[in-house]
Amino acid sequence: MPRHSNDIAREQRPLAFIAASLLALLVLTVWAPPVLAQAEKNAVPDAVTPVEEFSKQVEDLKKTFTDLSKKIEDSAKSIGEQSDAEAARKEIEELRAIVGTLLGAVSDNGTVSQLGVKALEHAREKVKTLEHETRYTREEQQFLLGEWRKLIDETERATDDLGSARKEFAQLLRLLQTRQDFIDELLQIRRATEAANAIHQLANDIRAASDALKNLIRAIKPPGV
Repeated sequence: MPRHSNDIAREQRPLAFIAASLLALLVLTVWAPPVLAQAEKNAVPDAVTPVEEFSKQVEDLKKTFTDLSKKIEDSAKSIGEQSDAEAARKEIEELRAIVGTLLGAVSDNGTVSQLGVKALEHAREKVKTLEHETRYTREEQQFLLGEWRKLIDETERATDDLGSARKEFAQLLRLLQTRQDFIDELLQIRRATEAANAIHQLANDIRAASDALKNLIRAIKPPGV
């Protein structure tokens, strides 16, 4: 029996629907990525990141300023000490006192000159005592006397060496005493040089803080501008 045209149309409807759905899916697949990309491109940028970056700059600048304040305080103290005439006089006076003390120790009748004498007196006294000692055997006595006599020879050589060194040092100290005014001037030059170096360093520190401040000022603007 021949099929009616209406029956055929009803059978073809599901097929048409499926074909249309597949076509729509294909269109979405092809066009969806460009559409999404365009949407992302047109999205409003996040305003939090620039604000956070600016806040970080402010915190870094605060630390820079705090460090600079400490450097200024330290530099002022250091330069003040280096430029203090009273402190400079005290420094040379301390040197004079040290030189005087050393010269007294190494002078002809000073402490150093007596050290060798005392050591020799002790060694010679031991030899005299051992020569009349009866507690040891003859061999033991001779051995001890021989050791002490060698010590006397060694002490005499050491005393002569010490005396030579003492006299040379004393001569140099006396020369230093005659040049203390010139040394005073050299010390003042050294202190002034240290003050100049501190000023140069402080200038560099202030310039670095200025650069950081310039960067912050340039960043003071609404995000995205």
